[in-house]
Amino acid sequence: MTHDLTLPRARHEDAPKGLAERAVLDPHRPRFHFTAPGGWLNDPNGLAHWDGVYHLFYQYNPLAAAHHRIHWGHATSRDLVTWTDEPVALVPGTEGPDRDGCWSGVLVDDDGTPTLVYSGRHGERELPCVATGSPDLRSWRKDPGNPVIAAPPEGDLTAFRDHCVWQENGVWRHLVGSGIRGTGGTAFLYESEDLRDWRYVGPLLTGDAGTGTAADLDWTGTMWECVDLFRLDGTDILAFSAWDEGTTHYPLYWTGTYEGDTFVPRALHRLDYGQRYFYAPQSTRDALGRRVMFGWLQEGRDEDAMAEAGWCGVMSLPRVVTLGTDGSLVQAPVPELARLRRDAVRTGPLTVPDGVHMRLDGINGDQLDIEVTLRLAPGALARLVVRESADGSERTVIEVARAEDGTGTLRLRREASSLDPSVDTEPRYGELPLNGDGAVDLRVLVDHSALEIFANGRALAARVYPTLPDALGVAVAAAGEVAVERIDAWRMAAVFDGPRPLWP
Repeated sequence: MTHDLTLPRARHEDAPKGLAERAVLDPHRPRFHFTAPGGWLNDPNGLAHWDGVYHLFYQYNPLAAAHHRIHWGHATSRDLVTWTDEPVALVPGTEGPDRDGCWSGVLVDDDGTPTLVYSGRHGERELPCVATGSPDLRSWRKDPGNPVIAAPPEGDLTAFRDHCVWQENGVWRHLVGSGIRGTGGTAFLYESEDLRDWRYVGPLLTGDAGTGTAADLDWTGTMWECVDLFRLDGTDILAFSAWDEGTTHYPLYWTGTYEGDTFVPRALHRLDYGQRYFYAPQSTRDALGRRVMFGWLQEGRDEDAMAEAGWCGVMSLPRVVTLGTDGSLVQAPVPELARLRRDAVRTGPLTVPDGVHMRLDGINGDQLDIEVTLRLAPGALARLVVRESADGSERTVIEVARAEDGTGTLRLRREASSLDPSVDTEPRYGELPLNGDGAVDLRVLVDHSALEIFANGRALAARVYPTLPDALGVAVAAAGEVAVERIDAWRMAAVFDGPRPLWP
């Protein structure tokens, strides 16, 4: 059965009245991160740089701030900063393989024809489906032969969904995220000449869920979601998000070598120290040769709060991903984001006495870009405080520490970030690479509830939900010998202001 994706007017009328209007009134809604017009947003999908235009598709429910009958939203940009909402790309069918949702996938160029490969959900099954697009990528038609893979490989599998597709020597190759129950997460490899008839090759790599537990921060899980295979400077990267029986854990990546039909791993790394707050990342190589990555910043508040707000889910800021000298990934926001900077405030060098909490005059707000250059002696710790209320009862604290042995730690302390007892305030942390001089280049982007931290190439994303309207202050503090060489801060302009149509 052919599923025509011309959107019927009746679907527009299904959208709850006031959903987008409620969304823009929420003080926790970011203003320079991409968010859906309203309703639910999760994984980035179909990320591509096509004819000079960046295309960001995403998992979307325009009918409620809840994960149900997922559509594909679509937005475009020429600069990765300002975004235009495009018509909804994929809508679940009334029948057929995607009746219950059009789940995550990718966009590929099939000899000039834009083609989406996605997971169609029907009941408890998710199978690969294909849709082809118009030259401007604004209208899509599902293939009448969907699903293009009739069933997963044999075995007791935890799941079978999400796609990474590329062309190699004239043949399409295709990874589907999965897991083998009792063994671990995996990515199944397929190949095809036409994106429709797929031959099963085998697992590219299989993890060991028996090593470690869910409490560890590098446990590879029982299923790998949103696998992404790419190469940087001769090193192959296999990124995935660790999942376990309905629980989203965190993104990880293997460095290694992709050879023939297998991936030979060298080392396992954490992709973002925020754990589930940077989930299901997807990347693309743009026309400038950069590897650009987005991830899904999940919510840290409960379902009732999301429903009342009329929206949930934030797309991360776009990141440029490179390979560091130590063989791990280095991440930084794309430089184009500097176009949003306003009202620069520069200070430093500063002397911060041991144990003193120093409020920074002239730097405050809930839309900020802050750069700090620090130098830490062994045993020292520096703190940058954001979203601090006048009485100090609410504050979010970013810590960088250097141990006596020279090792570093990046830590986000959210315990006092909100007086709302229902939101998540657990801390986050990870290893911080340091040279012998203890230098730290720290960048913190604050966008209402969205927080993204970059320190010496490492990344930590999170969400915070202050309740006090004056929780706008910025401060620094230190324990031990810390040199604050400079602090540069900017107010960030809003990309979105008023309500946007749920069905562009």
